Amino acid sequence: MKRSLAFGVIVIAVVGLLGGAALLIAGQSRVSQDAIQSSVTRTPELIDSAWKLPVAATFNADVTWQSNGSRCGPASVANTFRSIGEGETTEAEVLAGTGMCWTGFCIIGLTLDELAEVARTNTKRKVSVLRNLSADAFREHMKRANDPGRRYIVNFTREKIFGAGAGHFSPVGGYLEAEDMVFVLDVNEDYKPWLVERERLFSAMDTIDSDGDKKRGLLLIE
Repeated sequence: MKRSLAFGVIVIAVVGLLGGAALLIAGQSRVSQDAIQSSVTRTPELIDSAWKLPVAATFNADVTWQSNGSRCGPASVANTFRSIGEGETTEAEVLAGTGMCWTGFCIIGLTLDELAEVARTNTKRKVSVLRNLSADAFREHMKRANDPGRRYIVNFTREKIFGAGAGHFSPVGGYLEAEDMVFVLDVNEDYKPWLVERERLFSAMDTIDSDGDKKRGLLLIE
């Protein structure tokens, strides 16, 4: 009985420490509301046009926000799965069977390769990791982001767009080709969906993820 009690206390302490670490990391990567509003485009007319794009329309102008600052990856997969009719549409469901983020937090976040494994665990669709893309290759993928048979999740650093912040995942809702802007369905409620120039998003994606020591990139589900 005493051994069981001691083990339970240790587990609770470990979970508390891990959770505290995740919250600390999330806190250190905060971006001010002024920076959020001034760094990207939310012109009502353009946002309305973006929601009408073929892929964005499958999200029904609705994004389920990530449950905490470390779970943007699972939240992105869950939202993407919902848009293509997969059964797993919550963070818990897409993480089931993966062994990842079992504490409730994805400590220091997931890498692009780890998120690909999360997606593959709960879908029979093809899941591809696209990294080391050239600017031209990225543009071609964004042109295909309006194809209803394809879904992209972009892994980027907020610092390149908002002046502060850390790595992040969010689904791509589509591409306004005439304006050369990408519609990012940000899963963080503080940011909400936004439009950004394709070159700026590429710059934010074409960076090294210090956790995996590889470049960030795109996750393609088709």
